[in-house]
Amino acid sequence: MRKKLVLIFAVLIITAMVLGACAPKEPEVVATEEVVAPTEEVVATEEVVVTEEPVVDLYADVVPATEITFWHQHSGDRELSLLEIVDEFNATNGYGITLTAEYAGGYGDIFTKMLPILNTADVPDIVVGYQNQIATYQLADSIWNMSEVMDSPTWGMPQADQDDFFPGFFAQDIFPSFGNARLGLPPNRSMEVMYYNMDWLTELGYDAPPASVEEFAEMACAATANPYSGATAEGSLGYQLSVDASRFASWTFAFGGDMFDYENNLYDVNSDAAVAAFEYLQDLFTEGCATIVTERYGDQTDFGNGTLLFTVGSSSGLPYYGSAVEGGANFDWSVAALPNTGTPKQDVYGASVSIPKSTPERQLAAWLFVQYYTSPEVQAKWAKASNYFPVRASVAEGMLGYFAANPAYKKAFELLEYAAFEPPVPGYDFVRDEIEMVMAALVDDPTLDVATELATLNVLANEILAEQMAQIQ
Repeated sequence: MRKKLVLIFAVLIITAMVLGACAPKEPEVVATEEVVAPTEEVVATEEVVVTEEPVVDLYADVVPATEITFWHQHSGDRELSLLEIVDEFNATNGYGITLTAEYAGGYGDIFTKMLPILNTADVPDIVVGYQNQIATYQLADSIWNMSEVMDSPTWGMPQADQDDFFPGFFAQDIFPSFGNARLGLPPNRSMEVMYYNMDWLTELGYDAPPASVEEFAEMACAATANPYSGATAEGSLGYQLSVDASRFASWTFAFGGDMFDYENNLYDVNSDAAVAAFEYLQDLFTEGCATIVTERYGDQTDFGNGTLLFTVGSSSGLPYYGSAVEGGANFDWSVAALPNTGTPKQDVYGASVSIPKSTPERQLAAWLFVQYYTSPEVQAKWAKASNYFPVRASVAEGMLGYFAANPAYKKAFELLEYAAFEPPVPGYDFVRDEIEMVMAALVDDPTLDVATELATLNVLANEILAEQMAQIQ
Protein backbone atom coordinates (compact mmCIF):
# COMPACT_ATOMS: atom_id res chain seq x y z
CA MET A 1 0.00 0.00 0.00
CA ARG A 2 2.89 2.42 0.78
CA LYS A 3 4.26 1.94 -2.75
CA LYS A 4 0.79 2.63 -4.16
CA LEU A 5 0.53 5.82 -2.10
CA VAL A 6 3.87 7.01 -3.43
CA LEU A 7 2.64 6.47 -7.01
CA ILE A 8 -0.60 8.33 -6.32
CA PHE A 9 1.28 11.23 -4.72
CA ALA A 10 3.51 11.44 -7.81
CA VAL A 11 0.50 11.57 -10.12
CA LEU A 12 -1.07 14.36 -8.08
CA ILE A 13 2.19 16.31 -8.40
CA ILE A 14 2.03 15.86 -12.19
CA THR A 15 -1.57 17.05 -12.11
CA ALA A 16 -0.41 20.22 -10.40
CA MET A 17 2.15 20.76 -13.15
CA VAL A 18 -0.57 20.39 -15.78
CA LEU A 19 -2.79 22.86 -13.94
CA GLY A 20 0.15 25.21 -13.63
CA ALA A 21 0.69 25.06 -17.37
CA CYS A 22 -2.60 26.94 -17.77
CA ALA A 23 -1.32 29.90 -15.74
CA PRO A 24 -0.05 33.04 -17.48
CA LYS A 25 3.62 32.67 -18.35
CA GLU A 26 6.26 35.17 -17.33
CA PRO A 27 7.65 37.20 -20.27
CA GLU A 28 10.81 35.73 -21.75
CA VAL A 29 13.94 37.70 -20.91
CA VAL A 30 16.01 38.30 -24.04
CA ALA A 31 19.59 39.57 -23.95
CA THR A 32 19.92 42.79 -25.98
CA GLU A 33 23.62 43.52 -25.46
CA GLU A 34 26.33 41.90 -27.55
CA VAL A 35 28.10 39.09 -25.75
CA VAL A 36 31.90 39.54 -25.96
CA ALA A 37 34.34 36.69 -25.40
CA PRO A 38 36.58 37.21 -22.36
CA THR A 39 40.16 38.37 -22.91
CA GLU A 40 43.24 37.88 -20.77
CA GLU A 41 42.66 41.28 -19.17
CA VAL A 42 41.01 40.97 -15.81
CA VAL A 43 38.36 43.58 -15.18
CA ALA A 44 37.19 44.28 -11.68
CA THR A 45 33.45 44.03 -11.25
CA GLU A 46 31.16 44.98 -8.42
CA GLU A 47 29.54 42.20 -6.47
CA VAL A 48 25.80 42.13 -7.03
CA VAL A 49 23.85 41.37 -3.89
CA VAL A 50 20.32 40.10 -4.43
CA THR A 51 17.97 40.70 -1.53
CA GLU A 52 14.50 39.22 -1.20
CA GLU A 53 11.58 41.60 -0.94
CA PRO A 54 10.14 41.48 2.58
CA VAL A 55 6.71 39.93 2.91
CA VAL A 56 4.10 42.64 3.29
CA ASP A 57 2.01 41.57 6.27
CA LEU A 58 -1.29 43.19 5.38
CA TYR A 59 -3.06 41.66 8.35
CA ALA A 60 -0.40 42.10 11.02
CA ASP A 61 -2.49 44.59 13.01
CA VAL A 62 -5.92 43.14 12.29
CA VAL A 63 -7.89 41.70 15.20
CA PRO A 64 -10.10 38.73 14.22
CA ALA A 65 -13.87 39.13 14.46
CA THR A 66 -15.51 37.15 17.22
CA GLU A 67 -18.73 36.08 15.44
CA ILE A 68 -18.61 34.37 12.03
CA THR A 69 -20.76 31.94 10.02
CA PHE A 70 -20.06 28.99 7.72
CA TRP A 71 -22.56 27.90 5.06
CA HIS A 72 -22.22 24.19 4.30
CA GLN A 73 -24.14 21.39 2.58
CA HIS A 74 -23.60 18.54 5.04
CA SER A 75 -26.43 16.67 6.74
CA GLY A 76 -26.89 13.61 8.92
CA ASP A 77 -23.79 12.06 10.44
CA ARG A 78 -21.49 14.29 8.41
CA GLU A 79 -23.10 17.40 9.81
CA LEU A 80 -22.73 16.03 13.35
CA SER A 81 -19.03 15.39 12.71
CA LEU A 82 -18.58 18.88 11.27
CA LEU A 83 -20.31 20.41 14.30
CA GLU A 84 -17.89 18.55 16.59
CA ILE A 85 -14.99 20.09 14.66
CA VAL A 86 -16.59 23.53 14.93
CA ASP A 87 -17.17 23.12 18.68
CA GLU A 88 -13.51 22.17 19.17
CA PHE A 89 -12.40 25.22 17.18
CA ASN A 90 -14.65 27.51 19.19
CA ALA A 91 -13.28 26.13 22.45
CA THR A 92 -9.59 26.21 21.53
CA ASN A 93 -8.89 28.97 18.98
CA GLY A 94 -7.58 31.41 21.57
CA TYR A 95 -9.02 34.50 19.87
CA GLY A 96 -12.54 34.38 21.25
CA ILE A 97 -13.94 33.44 17.84
CA THR A 98 -17.33 31.73 17.78
CA LEU A 99 -18.16 30.15 14.44
CA THR A 100 -21.73 29.11 13.66
CA ALA A 101 -22.03 26.37 11.05
CA GLU A 102 -25.32 26.58 9.14
CA TYR A 103 -26.77 23.99 6.78
CA ALA A 104 -27.71 26.12 3.76
CA GLY A 105 -29.02 23.38 1.46
CA GLY A 106 -27.29 21.51 -1.34
CA TYR A 107 -24.57 22.94 -3.56
CA GLY A 108 -27.12 24.34 -6.00
CA ASP A 109 -29.16 25.90 -3.20
CA ILE A 110 -26.09 27.61 -1.78
CA PHE A 111 -25.06 28.87 -5.22
CA THR A 112 -28.51 30.38 -5.77
CA LYS A 113 -28.52 32.01 -2.33
CA MET A 114 -25.06 33.48 -2.77
CA LEU A 115 -25.56 35.26 -6.10
CA PRO A 116 -27.86 38.10 -4.89
CA ILE A 117 -25.87 38.85 -1.69
CA LEU A 118 -22.32 38.99 -3.05
CA ASN A 119 -20.39 42.04 -1.83
CA THR A 120 -22.94 42.77 0.89
CA ALA A 121 -22.73 42.43 4.66
CA ASP A 122 -25.13 39.46 4.43
CA VAL A 123 -22.61 37.01 2.97
CA PRO A 124 -21.50 34.12 5.15
CA ASP A 125 -17.88 34.34 6.26
CA ILE A 126 -17.07 30.91 4.85
CA VAL A 127 -18.91 29.17 2.04
CA VAL A 128 -18.55 25.77 0.44
CA GLY A 129 -18.44 25.68 -3.34
CA TYR A 130 -17.07 23.96 -6.40
CA GLN A 131 -14.33 25.75 -8.34
CA ASN A 132 -16.68 26.77 -11.14
CA GLN A 133 -19.12 28.26 -8.61
CA ILE A 134 -16.36 30.24 -6.92
CA ALA A 135 -15.20 31.45 -10.34
CA THR A 136 -18.73 32.68 -11.03
CA TYR A 137 -18.79 34.58 -7.72
CA GLN A 138 -15.43 36.11 -8.57
CA LEU A 139 -16.85 37.70 -11.70
CA ALA A 140 -18.18 40.23 -9.19
CA ASP A 141 -14.77 40.42 -7.43
CA SER A 142 -16.49 39.05 -4.34
CA ILE A 143 -14.16 36.32 -3.03
CA TRP A 144 -11.19 37.14 -0.82
CA ASN A 145 -7.75 36.20 -2.15
CA MET A 146 -6.19 34.02 0.56
CA SER A 147 -2.75 34.81 -0.86
CA GLU A 148 -2.97 38.07 1.09
CA VAL A 149 -2.42 36.11 4.29
CA MET A 150 -1.10 32.70 3.17
CA ASP A 151 2.55 33.65 3.80
CA SER A 152 1.93 36.22 6.54
CA PRO A 153 4.52 36.02 9.35
CA THR A 154 1.69 36.67 11.78
CA TRP A 155 -1.21 34.60 10.47
CA GLY A 156 0.09 32.56 7.54
CA MET A 157 0.27 28.85 6.86
CA PRO A 158 3.81 27.46 7.34
CA GLN A 159 5.47 26.34 4.11
CA ALA A 160 5.73 22.77 5.41
CA ASP A 161 1.95 22.68 5.81
CA GLN A 162 1.42 24.11 2.31
CA ASP A 163 3.76 21.45 0.90
CA ASP A 164 1.85 18.71 2.73
CA PHE A 165 -1.24 19.21 0.55
CA PHE A 166 -1.43 17.01 -2.53
CA PRO A 167 -0.19 19.51 -5.14
CA GLY A 168 -2.93 18.67 -7.64
CA PHE A 169 -5.65 19.46 -5.10
CA PHE A 170 -3.82 22.49 -3.68
CA ALA A 171 -3.49 24.01 -7.16
CA GLN A 172 -7.18 23.64 -8.00
CA ASP A 173 -8.13 26.74 -6.04
CA ILE A 174 -5.62 29.04 -7.75
CA PHE A 175 -7.37 30.79 -10.65
CA PRO A 176 -5.27 31.97 -13.61
CA SER A 177 -8.28 33.88 -14.98
CA PHE A 178 -8.21 36.05 -11.86
CA GLY A 179 -4.51 36.84 -11.61
CA ASN A 180 -3.63 33.50 -9.98
CA ALA A 181 -5.64 34.46 -6.90
CA ARG A 182 -6.13 31.74 -4.31
CA LEU A 183 -9.88 31.70 -3.82
CA GLY A 184 -10.25 28.59 -1.68
CA LEU A 185 -8.68 25.67 0.15
CA PRO A 186 -9.68 22.00 -0.24
CA PRO A 187 -10.92 20.17 2.87
CA ASN A 188 -11.71 16.97 0.96
CA ARG A 189 -12.18 15.34 -2.43
CA SER A 190 -14.14 12.40 -3.87
CA MET A 191 -14.47 10.50 -7.13
CA GLU A 192 -17.01 8.93 -9.44
CA VAL A 193 -16.72 5.14 -9.20
CA MET A 194 -18.64 2.09 -10.41
CA TYR A 195 -20.40 0.10 -7.68
CA TYR A 196 -20.96 -3.59 -8.46
CA ASN A 197 -22.57 -6.70 -6.95
CA MET A 198 -19.85 -9.36 -6.99
CA ASP A 199 -22.11 -12.21 -5.88
CA TRP A 200 -24.43 -11.54 -8.80
CA LEU A 201 -21.52 -11.37 -11.22
CA THR A 202 -20.38 -14.76 -9.93
CA GLU A 203 -23.83 -16.23 -10.55
CA LEU A 204 -23.64 -14.88 -14.09
CA GLY A 205 -20.31 -16.64 -14.63
CA TYR A 206 -17.90 -13.72 -14.23
CA ASP A 207 -14.98 -13.55 -11.84
CA ALA A 208 -14.30 -9.80 -11.95
CA PRO A 209 -16.10 -6.52 -12.64
CA PRO A 210 -16.02 -5.19 -16.20
CA ALA A 211 -12.90 -3.35 -17.36
CA SER A 212 -14.09 -2.48 -20.86
CA VAL A 213 -17.32 -0.89 -22.08
CA GLU A 214 -18.04 -4.05 -24.08
CA GLU A 215 -17.84 -6.18 -20.93
CA PHE A 216 -20.05 -3.71 -19.07
CA ALA A 217 -22.76 -3.94 -21.72
CA GLU A 218 -22.57 -7.72 -21.83
CA MET A 219 -22.83 -8.07 -18.05
CA ALA A 220 -25.59 -5.47 -17.73
CA CYS A 221 -27.74 -7.27 -20.27
CA ALA A 222 -26.99 -10.66 -18.69
CA ALA A 223 -28.16 -9.32 -15.32
CA THR A 224 -31.34 -7.92 -16.84
CA ALA A 225 -32.20 -11.39 -18.16
CA ASN A 226 -31.07 -13.30 -15.05
CA PRO A 227 -32.23 -11.88 -11.68
CA TYR A 228 -29.98 -12.19 -8.65
CA SER A 229 -30.99 -15.15 -6.49
CA GLY A 230 -30.56 -13.21 -3.26
CA ALA A 231 -32.60 -10.15 -4.25
CA THR A 232 -35.05 -8.86 -1.66
CA ALA A 233 -37.28 -7.06 -4.16
CA GLU A 234 -38.80 -7.64 -7.57
CA GLY A 235 -37.00 -6.64 -10.74
CA SER A 236 -33.67 -7.13 -12.46
CA LEU A 237 -31.61 -4.54 -14.31
CA GLY A 238 -28.03 -4.00 -15.36
CA TYR A 239 -27.60 -0.24 -14.95
CA GLN A 240 -29.47 2.92 -13.99
CA LEU A 241 -28.19 6.25 -15.30
CA SER A 242 -28.54 9.28 -13.07
CA VAL A 243 -29.26 12.39 -15.12
CA ASP A 244 -26.37 14.42 -13.76
CA ALA A 245 -23.67 16.39 -15.56
CA SER A 246 -21.03 14.54 -13.57
CA ARG A 247 -22.27 11.29 -15.13
CA PHE A 248 -21.95 12.99 -18.52
CA ALA A 249 -18.34 13.81 -17.66
CA SER A 250 -17.65 10.33 -16.30
CA TRP A 251 -18.88 8.53 -19.40
CA THR A 252 -17.06 10.98 -21.68
CA PHE A 253 -13.86 10.34 -19.71
CA ALA A 254 -14.52 6.57 -19.91
CA PHE A 255 -14.47 6.83 -23.70
CA GLY A 256 -11.11 8.58 -23.57
CA GLY A 257 -12.26 12.16 -24.06
CA ASP A 258 -12.92 15.37 -22.20
CA MET A 259 -15.77 17.84 -22.12
CA PHE A 260 -13.54 20.93 -22.24
CA ASP A 261 -10.77 22.03 -24.58
CA TYR A 262 -8.27 23.60 -22.18
CA GLU A 263 -5.91 24.70 -24.94
CA ASN A 264 -8.56 26.89 -26.56
CA ASN A 265 -10.62 27.51 -23.41
CA LEU A 266 -13.84 26.23 -24.98
CA TYR A 267 -16.38 23.54 -24.19
CA ASP A 268 -16.10 20.34 -26.21
CA VAL A 269 -19.23 18.49 -25.13
CA ASN A 270 -19.70 17.13 -28.65
CA SER A 271 -16.28 15.50 -28.81
CA ASP A 272 -16.00 12.14 -30.54
CA ALA A 273 -15.76 10.51 -27.10
CA ALA A 274 -18.94 12.16 -25.82
CA VAL A 275 -20.86 11.17 -28.94
CA ALA A 276 -19.61 7.58 -28.72
CA ALA A 277 -20.46 7.40 -25.02
CA PHE A 278 -24.06 8.47 -25.47
CA GLU A 279 -24.63 6.35 -28.55
CA TYR A 280 -23.42 3.46 -26.39
CA LEU A 281 -25.82 4.39 -23.57
CA GLN A 282 -28.67 4.79 -26.04
CA ASP A 283 -28.04 1.22 -27.19
CA LEU A 284 -28.18 -0.03 -23.59
CA PHE A 285 -31.52 1.73 -23.12
CA THR A 286 -32.88 0.40 -26.42
CA GLU A 287 -31.92 -3.17 -25.44
CA GLY A 288 -33.69 -2.76 -22.09
CA CYS A 289 -30.49 -3.23 -20.10
CA ALA A 290 -30.48 0.27 -18.60
CA THR A 291 -32.91 2.92 -17.49
CA ILE A 292 -32.96 6.32 -15.78
CA VAL A 293 -32.88 6.81 -12.02
CA THR A 294 -36.40 8.04 -11.31
CA GLU A 295 -36.11 9.04 -7.66
CA ARG A 296 -33.37 10.50 -5.46
CA TYR A 297 -30.89 7.75 -4.60
CA GLY A 298 -33.20 5.20 -6.22
CA ASP A 299 -30.23 3.44 -7.81
CA GLN A 300 -28.61 3.10 -4.39
CA THR A 301 -31.78 1.53 -2.99
CA ASP A 302 -32.17 -0.89 -5.92
CA PHE A 303 -28.49 -1.81 -5.69
CA GLY A 304 -28.87 -2.63 -2.00
CA ASN A 305 -31.97 -4.76 -2.72
CA GLY A 306 -30.03 -6.79 -5.27
CA THR A 307 -32.12 -5.73 -8.26
CA LEU A 308 -29.47 -3.53 -9.89
CA LEU A 309 -26.06 -4.88 -10.89
CA PHE A 310 -24.18 -1.63 -11.54
CA THR A 311 -24.45 1.98 -10.52
CA VAL A 312 -22.10 4.93 -10.89
CA GLY A 313 -21.77 7.53 -8.17
CA SER A 314 -19.51 9.39 -5.79
CA SER A 315 -17.03 7.54 -3.59
CA SER A 316 -18.38 9.68 -0.75
CA GLY A 317 -21.48 7.49 -0.94
CA LEU A 318 -19.60 4.38 0.20
CA PRO A 319 -21.10 4.27 3.71
CA TYR A 320 -24.61 4.79 2.32
CA TYR A 321 -24.17 1.96 -0.17
CA GLY A 322 -22.84 -0.20 2.65
CA SER A 323 -25.93 0.52 4.73
CA ALA A 324 -28.23 -0.17 1.77
CA VAL A 325 -26.61 -3.56 1.18
CA GLU A 326 -26.61 -4.49 4.87
CA GLY A 327 -30.28 -3.58 5.14
CA GLY A 328 -31.10 -5.28 1.85
CA ALA A 329 -29.72 -8.34 0.08
CA ASN A 330 -26.44 -8.37 2.06
CA PHE A 331 -24.12 -9.46 -0.76
CA ASP A 332 -20.43 -9.07 -1.54
CA TRP A 333 -19.90 -5.71 -3.26
CA SER A 334 -17.15 -3.25 -4.04
CA VAL A 335 -16.13 -0.42 -6.37
CA ALA A 336 -13.95 -0.17 -9.46
CA ALA A 337 -12.97 2.23 -12.20
CA LEU A 338 -15.67 2.94 -14.74
CA PRO A 339 -15.43 0.61 -17.72
CA ASN A 340 -13.44 2.32 -20.43
CA THR A 341 -12.00 2.09 -23.91
CA GLY A 342 -8.36 1.96 -22.82
CA THR A 343 -6.92 3.55 -19.69
CA PRO A 344 -9.20 4.50 -16.79
CA LYS A 345 -9.98 8.20 -16.47
CA GLN A 346 -11.87 8.99 -13.26
CA ASP A 347 -13.90 12.11 -12.53
CA VAL A 348 -12.43 13.59 -9.32
CA TYR A 349 -14.22 16.50 -7.70
CA GLY A 350 -14.82 18.24 -4.45
CA ALA A 351 -16.00 21.54 -3.11
CA SER A 352 -13.50 23.80 -1.42
CA VAL A 353 -14.08 26.37 1.30
CA SER A 354 -13.88 30.01 0.29
CA ILE A 355 -14.09 33.32 2.12
CA PRO A 356 -16.44 35.96 0.65
CA LYS A 357 -15.19 39.55 0.87
CA SER A 358 -16.50 41.38 3.92
CA THR A 359 -14.20 43.10 6.41
CA PRO A 360 -10.55 42.38 7.26
CA GLU A 361 -11.64 41.28 10.73
CA ARG A 362 -14.24 38.80 9.45
CA GLN A 363 -11.93 37.52 6.71
CA LEU A 364 -9.10 36.90 9.17
CA ALA A 365 -11.36 35.02 11.61
CA ALA A 366 -12.64 32.90 8.72
CA TRP A 367 -9.06 32.19 7.60
CA LEU A 368 -8.16 30.95 11.07
CA PHE A 369 -10.99 28.41 10.91
CA VAL A 370 -10.06 27.34 7.36
CA GLN A 371 -6.51 26.67 8.56
CA TYR A 372 -7.84 24.66 11.48
CA TYR A 373 -10.30 22.72 9.29
CA THR A 374 -7.54 21.66 6.89
CA SER A 375 -4.93 20.90 9.59
CA PRO A 376 -3.62 17.29 9.74
CA GLU A 377 -5.34 16.22 12.95
CA VAL A 378 -8.71 17.62 11.91
CA GLN A 379 -8.24 16.32 8.34
CA ALA A 380 -7.74 12.78 9.65
CA LYS A 381 -10.86 13.01 11.78
CA TRP A 382 -12.91 14.50 8.92
CA ALA A 383 -11.75 11.95 6.30
CA LYS A 384 -12.76 9.02 8.49
CA ALA A 385 -16.07 10.56 9.55
CA SER A 386 -17.12 11.75 6.10
CA ASN A 387 -15.53 9.05 3.91
CA TYR A 388 -14.14 11.79 1.68
CA PHE A 389 -10.54 11.49 0.57
CA PRO A 390 -7.94 13.40 2.59
CA VAL A 391 -6.12 16.20 0.77
CA ARG A 392 -2.84 16.05 2.68
CA ALA A 393 -0.10 13.46 2.21
CA SER A 394 0.70 13.08 5.92
CA VAL A 395 -2.95 12.34 6.64
CA ALA A 396 -3.21 9.70 3.91
CA GLU A 397 0.00 8.04 5.08
CA GLY A 398 -1.43 7.86 8.57
CA MET A 399 -4.65 6.17 7.42
CA LEU A 400 -3.21 2.76 6.48
CA GLY A 401 -5.24 1.12 9.25
CA TYR A 402 -8.41 2.78 7.96
CA PHE A 403 -7.62 1.60 4.43
CA ALA A 404 -7.22 -1.96 5.73
CA ALA A 405 -10.54 -1.83 7.56
CA ASN A 406 -12.36 -0.28 4.58
CA PRO A 407 -11.23 -2.08 1.43
CA ALA A 408 -13.73 -0.37 -0.89
CA TYR A 409 -12.47 3.05 0.30
CA LYS A 410 -8.90 1.88 -0.33
CA LYS A 411 -9.77 0.72 -3.86
CA ALA A 412 -11.36 4.06 -4.64
CA PHE A 413 -8.41 5.99 -3.22
CA GLU A 414 -6.00 4.00 -5.37
CA LEU A 415 -7.87 5.17 -8.47
CA LEU A 416 -6.74 8.76 -7.84
CA GLU A 417 -3.83 8.14 -10.19
CA TYR A 418 -6.39 8.27 -13.04
CA ALA A 419 -7.85 11.63 -11.97
CA ALA A 420 -9.59 13.95 -14.42
CA PHE A 421 -11.58 17.09 -13.63
CA GLU A 422 -14.72 18.84 -14.79
CA PRO A 423 -14.38 22.42 -16.11
CA PRO A 424 -13.55 24.93 -13.32
CA VAL A 425 -14.89 27.85 -15.35
CA PRO A 426 -17.48 30.54 -14.57
CA GLY A 427 -21.03 29.58 -15.48
CA TYR A 428 -20.50 25.82 -15.47
CA ASP A 429 -23.53 25.49 -13.17
CA PHE A 430 -25.69 26.93 -15.93
CA VAL A 431 -24.07 24.65 -18.51
CA ARG A 432 -24.70 21.65 -16.24
CA ASP A 433 -28.43 22.41 -16.36
CA GLU A 434 -28.33 22.35 -20.17
CA ILE A 435 -26.30 19.13 -20.22
CA GLU A 436 -28.82 17.38 -17.99
CA MET A 437 -31.75 18.35 -20.19
CA VAL A 438 -29.97 16.92 -23.24
CA MET A 439 -29.00 13.75 -21.35
CA ALA A 440 -32.62 13.13 -20.39
CA ALA A 441 -33.79 13.70 -23.95
CA LEU A 442 -31.21 11.36 -25.47
CA VAL A 443 -32.10 8.39 -23.29
CA ASP A 444 -35.81 9.14 -23.27
CA ASP A 445 -35.86 9.05 -27.07
CA PRO A 446 -33.06 6.79 -28.36
CA THR A 447 -33.97 7.76 -31.95
CA LEU A 448 -32.50 11.23 -31.39
CA ASP A 449 -29.20 11.76 -33.19
CA VAL A 450 -26.52 12.12 -30.51
CA ALA A 451 -24.06 14.07 -32.66
CA THR A 452 -26.68 16.63 -33.64
CA GLU A 453 -27.98 17.13 -30.10
CA LEU A 454 -24.50 17.47 -28.62
CA ALA A 455 -23.40 19.88 -31.36
CA THR A 456 -26.31 22.15 -30.49
CA LEU A 457 -25.49 21.80 -26.81
CA ASN A 458 -21.85 22.72 -27.46
CA VAL A 459 -22.82 25.97 -29.16
CA LEU A 460 -25.05 26.90 -26.24
CA ALA A 461 -22.39 25.96 -23.67
CA ASN A 462 -19.81 28.18 -25.34
CA GLU A 463 -22.29 31.06 -25.59
CA ILE A 464 -22.81 30.79 -21.82
CA LEU A 465 -19.06 30.68 -21.28
CA ALA A 466 -18.50 33.75 -23.48
CA GLU A 467 -21.17 35.70 -21.58
CA GLN A 468 -19.53 34.80 -18.28
CA MET A 469 -15.96 35.54 -19.36
CA ALA A 470 -17.03 38.92 -20.76
CA GLN A 471 -17.74 40.01 -17.19
CA ILE A 472 -14.10 39.70 -16.14
CA GLN A 473 -12.77 43.22 -15.73
